[in-house]
Amino acid sequence: MIEGSSTTVLAVFLIFCRVGTCMMVAPGYSRANIPFQVRLFLAVTVTLMLSPLLEPILRPVVEGAAPSAAIRLIGSELLVGLVIGLSARMFFAALETMATFIASAIGLSLPGIVDDGEHVPSLVPLITLSATVLFFLTDQHWELLRGLIGSYRAWQPAAGFSSEDGLGQIVERLGQAFTLALRIASPFVLYSIIVNLAVGLANKLTPSIPVYFISLPLVLIGGLTLLYLSSREMLLQFAIAFAASLTD
Repeated sequence: MIEGSSTTVLAVFLIFCRVGTCMMVAPGYSRANIPFQVRLFLAVTVTLMLSPLLEPILRPVVEGAAPSAAIRLIGSELLVGLVIGLSARMFFAALETMATFIASAIGLSLPGIVDDGEHVPSLVPLITLSATVLFFLTDQHWELLRGLIGSYRAWQPAAGFSSEDGLGQIVERLGQAFTLALRIASPFVLYSIIVNLAVGLANKLTPSIPVYFISLPLVLIGGLTLLYLSSREMLLQFAIAFAASLTD
């Protein structure tokens, strides 16, 4: 009886290692303004919710396992959860990078707000927080949990963690994330090139007039107008592509 209970506890703990590590770095759940205790409570709650479904998969692996084998299983589950969480987090990191570029392109590059422990332009939290809200409103957090369940078929606990597969997935998701971020920020790339070229040309033609300082309000107005016109489509395309990556 005691041996069976210890096997169940170890199996549930292994589920917690994968689920908890994923939720500690996954988008939405890992924001710095969410207290650590709340994130830990969510991880424990999700673990207990998934335990009846996943415990039969892990029980044959942990039954009769030596202490060294149990330690290897714990390390493997932690790495798998980290890879899954980082694969999703990279899309939001790429979006934050492109949001910083957008702020610089339209003249709002001065750091003004602390977001996730970093001083960033005021436009960056507006974009990333909107994407995070869409993450929950469109039920993509459920897709993340569904992906965690499906990961027990792709990364079986008995086989252990493959560093080659893990690095391959991270590199693939990193490429997809920055390609997506560059695509949705492409209007601002073109806007920045055209505006800087026009301002530089005007400055060369009229060197006695401080064209750069005169053009700053106009550049800002044009950039904010472009942001107003494209923000809906930009966030929509990000949500669609991110949802597609979760179902892969």
